Amino acid sequence: MDTATGKRDCIPSCDSCDEPAVYFNPGLQRHLCERHLCLDVEHRVIESVTSHGMVHDGDLVAVGLSGGKDSSVLLSILCCIVPERWDAEIVAITVDEGIAGYREETIQSAVSLTQQLGIQHHIVTFQSLFGKTLDSLLGSYPLRACTACGILRKKAFSDAAREIAATSIATGHNLDDAAQSVLMNYLRGDFERLLRDSSSMEDRGFIRRIKPLHEVNEKEITLYSMINGITGHLPECPYATTAFRAEVRTLQAAIEYQHPGASHRIIQGQESLSEQAKKTVRPCGAVRYCATCGDPCSGPVCQACGLLAGLKK
Repeated sequence: MDTATGKRDCIPSCDSCDEPAVYFNPGLQRHLCERHLCLDVEHRVIESVTSHGMVHDGDLVAVGLSGGKDSSVLLSILCCIVPERWDAEIVAITVDEGIAGYREETIQSAVSLTQQLGIQHHIVTFQSLFGKTLDSLLGSYPLRACTACGILRKKAFSDAAREIAATSIATGHNLDDAAQSVLMNYLRGDFERLLRDSSSMEDRGFIRRIKPLHEVNEKEITLYSMINGITGHLPECPYATTAFRAEVRTLQAAIEYQHPGASHRIIQGQESLSEQAKKTVRPCGAVRYCATCGDPCSGPVCQACGLLAGLKK
């Protein structure tokens, strides 16, 4: 402790007050203490929700709550800011895929949080929706785990949200997730996914999806969760190491470390391409519906039904 200034040695002060900083944002060159980091995160979420028109009066927002830090922080912030600004309701939906040794703890974390916040919590399972757990569906093909899980989870959330008449589905995708998705689509050469805007699919029969954390990075969310005691240490999904995203996450983290602000620029580049494409790409035709489940889709059957049929074979 420096007796002349009363400040701790070697610990920089917050740029907004004299408290010790707990976080440095290299892109903005800002040090923040616990309080101002939390205020900064909440402010950016409010700005995102407001500027992109994510919530309106009369909305029923279904938050996809896995029980992990991202979705738990999202739910906590929305429950704080939405009632103060809109006449809207927040509910939580948790999908239990049936992953042995992993899902039990995260579901309990989700249950505890919703009880603490006093909101409705709906839990749906792969077993009840698809007749089998994810573990059983995959059988001896674990390398397909993340693709299969992503497709089926999306359908499970949509079905559950439609059942309760939700107007939108809020997911905990953060800045790093968004940058990784753009990089994955580039590396796959997937032009359609690269330019897709899920928030504009409402008029094609899909429930609108919103991502209020898309301006907040993973480190900030982790610190926010720790400071506010939102989630403790939880196990990692055993299938995570098989995912293509795991490799891209390492790449994206290295790029961001060497070139602060790169994740923002990756997303800005994708948004510019998407805007340009809207001027030249022919609009989608009439909405088609899955011959198996009746959901809106782009082909004769939706991805989920096609996947389930393939797994059964």
